[in-house]
Amino acid sequence: MNLEAARDRLCSVLIAPDPTDGLWELCDSGEAGDIVPELPALRLEQDPIHRHKDVLAHTIAVTARTDADLTLRLAALFHDIGKPATRSFEHGGVTFRHHEAVGAKITKKRMRALEFEKQTVKDVAELVRLSGRFKGYGDGWSDAAVRRYARDAGHLLGQLNGLVRADCTTRNQAKEQRLHRLIDELEERIVDLAKADAAAAERPQIDGKGVMERYDVPGGPKVGQALAYLLDVKRNDGELADDELFSRLDEWWAAN
Repeated sequence: MNLEAARDRLCSVLIAPDPTDGLWELCDSGEAGDIVPELPALRLEQDPIHRHKDVLAHTIAVTARTDADLTLRLAALFHDIGKPATRSFEHGGVTFRHHEAVGAKITKKRMRALEFEKQTVKDVAELVRLSGRFKGYGDGWSDAAVRRYARDAGHLLGQLNGLVRADCTTRNQAKEQRLHRLIDELEERIVDLAKADAAAAERPQIDGKGVMERYDVPGGPKVGQALAYLLDVKRNDGELADDELFSRLDEWWAAN
């Protein structure tokens, strides 16, 4: 099977409304070994976390739970691909430390070999790398951590959250419901913080009180004009050092 045919075969299975049967067929027939040889290797890897008989069963279940978006389905297919390479028994039980980072490298190598478009390779590998980032959220994240999660995900945020939701394949309904509540909460916090940051960006670096104190004047139209000027400065030049900003404001004040 040539590269184009192999890639098209994989994609046709992944974009099906339910890719479950197609993925099992690829693995059971041996086709997967020619297209993504790392995939059937997951069958040998036991999954103590999700309690599937093997990581392959979990991977197919996760892929089937995602929306029929090729980038997202590919990320789901590869999200645990680094587990065989990172398996360890040194820390009590089986662990797969840093398997996301290792998996991202494997993902890039395999997708490049299949000649996927560069942006698709980049996006899928990044989703794999970030796929475990949500795990610590239940322990409590600061606003800074939430902002960092959203910033690191960038344009992939929606797909990353979709992957996180799909990655919960537990049979424990209470556990699944708690996970989805946490993801809902995270998404709400991201929206709220974005709104707050946008509002903060529309405030001048110096407030009205600061202007009045600097020039020993009461509130009035000129203070409002000064704040409008300061907001224009912020929009055009961003945050400035206090000395430079006050120097500009002094020049404006003297001229007006």
